[in-house]
Amino acid sequence: MYLAQRIPFPPNKGEKLRSFHQINFLRSNGIEVTVAAPYEQSDELDYFKRLEQEYGCHTLSQALSHKLLRYMSGIAGNTSLSEAHFYSSGLQKQIDDLLERQNIDAIVCTASSMANYVFRSTALAKKARRPRLIMDFMDMDSHKWLQYSRNTKPPMRWVYQREASLVRRLENRVGEQFDACFFVAEPETNLYKQQAGNPAAEVLSIGNGIDPAEFYPATQATEVKTPHLLFAGVMDYTPNVDAMLWFYNEVWPSVLTYWPDATLTIAGMNPTPAIARLQGVDNVRVTGFVEDILPYFHESNIFVAPFRIARGIQNKILQAFACGLPVVSTSMGAEGIKCTPGQNIEVGDEPNDMFNAIKRLMAAPHHYQTVRNSALATINEHYSWDGILTPLLQLLDNDKATPQ
Repeated sequence: MYLAQRIPFPPNKGEKLRSFHQINFLRSNGIEVTVAAPYEQSDELDYFKRLEQEYGCHTLSQALSHKLLRYMSGIAGNTSLSEAHFYSSGLQKQIDDLLERQNIDAIVCTASSMANYVFRSTALAKKARRPRLIMDFMDMDSHKWLQYSRNTKPPMRWVYQREASLVRRLENRVGEQFDACFFVAEPETNLYKQQAGNPAAEVLSIGNGIDPAEFYPATQATEVKTPHLLFAGVMDYTPNVDAMLWFYNEVWPSVLTYWPDATLTIAGMNPTPAIARLQGVDNVRVTGFVEDILPYFHESNIFVAPFRIARGIQNKILQAFACGLPVVSTSMGAEGIKCTPGQNIEVGDEPNDMFNAIKRLMAAPHHYQTVRNSALATINEHYSWDGILTPLLQLLDNDKATPQ
């Protein structure tokens, strides 16, 4: 059973991509999978149907109550708002009913907030031999909230500090009561081990991969004399918004001064008002939701990843690598990716450093091609989904089922 924050279909954003490919990998290895997830909009029900019809999964779904009621419940119960945001008593009942009727060998939670359904389960408490409990933390969410608090003024600073503390408590509890937990990148894994001390759970890293059928280089090379920059991501997600506002304010003026015809495309759903206001200003294009992101990779010649708040591996950088698009990133954005500055990526943390990284790529076609080819080779060698997800089969080993 997979307990997901959101139905992992369509696989069009980070957490959905990761969970979808894990589920597809397990199905291809003959494992029967039930996906349980809450939903907020009724049009999401079609995604549950498609996951069943096209990918052979069973699904459980339940509409969430009003957001304010959920948050009030979290505050009253002294739990994190993340837990409250994704919790549905109706979905809990469906999960427990299934656990009582069927022999579930393992439960995988995709993010710490979904541990709530395990800890509140009456069915699990009754079992003499419970399923394996596996947590895909993905990232260290407690540290993400801590970063938010450091970059925000009161009163939101206090909200983020509370969230960081309560999510950290939840993360530590998972480490004590689950059988195994894994993260998207080694730095996240090491950070958790430092925080949790000596958790009872097995702790390891299982990264993200790239499907070469979804992301691949353009058949015709793009012009590299003038920068045509791209950023792709969900544009109401705080790290993405912070990254692009910083880049627009601190780096983009220098780029335009040097290359007046340069363009910057910000592609992704739900742009905040601050991002939407950039549309049509200073050669900036803000697309909003797009059906297919691939053409935007193919029409660009550099991908920018100017993250200042980030956790884990940035899928968008791997996608750019797979499309043969050189990446200019901050060191935080490049964290966890198998990359070497100057070889398969360019890195700059200060505005002038990032501008100079773009300049290096534009000024030297040979260097541009070297970075491009090295990035493609990195994907081929290190980021196939089948190779990356092999350890997941070991974690789900039925012989390791745990007595209560």
